[in-house]
Parts: sequence; C-alpha cells; structure tokens
Amino acid sequence: QVQVVESGGGLVQPGGSLNLSCAASGTFLSINAVGWYRQVPGRYRELVASITRGSDLYYDDSVKGRFTISRDNAKNTVYLQMNNLKLEDTAVYRCGCGVSLEQGIDYAWGQGTQVTVSS
Repeated sequence: QVQVVESGGGLVQPGGSLNLSCAASGTFLSINAVGWYRQVPGRYRELVASITRGSDLYYDDSVKGRFTISRDNAKNTVYLQMNNLKLEDTAVYRCGCGVSLEQGIDYAWGQGTQVTVSS
C-alpha cells in the first residue's frame, strides 16, 4: 500500500511564495512520474506540473516561469516551488504518483493541500 501526503499549503498574499511537498511512503519498488494538479469547485482538475523519474519536466502555460517542480528520489518526495502567486492560483493542490509495485503499476493520490492567494 502506498500513502501520499501533501504539505506546505496556506494563505499567502499575491506575489508571495509557497513550497509544496508531496511525500510517498509504504511498500513499493519506485515512484515514477509525479504530477501536481489543482482543482477549484465547479472546475475540472488541471495538471499544473509534472516530473518523470529522470526529471523530464512539464508545466502548464499558466505557471511557466513562476512554478518549479523538483524531486528527491532518495526521499520519495516531490516539491512544487510556487513564486509570484496570483489570485487565480487559489485551489486545492493534489499530487498523483505513478508507482511501481511488485504486482504491477498503480497511481496513488494524496488528499490535497489548500492554497489560498488573497490580499
């Protein structure tokens, strides 16, 4: 079983920064690609950024130049550094992890962390 826990959310003013963490634990062979998603009520969940195990990166156009995704494979943790936050970045941020298990491949989700950008 794989547990995924996000942390680092909070309330920040426009222009501020937050650093989110996504930590995986449990029994697995490896954490593969990881994506940070965000969702607001009434809207579809959107992929904000992703990183493969080899550190190939993807960013949504709305966050390019402001967000940086990185990972520490030794700690099974992926980070999302968010700078110059805007009001429209307000959302619940969740990470999804591709996981290699002895019995195959799975995808594990965390519960999410709230990010609120407000003046």
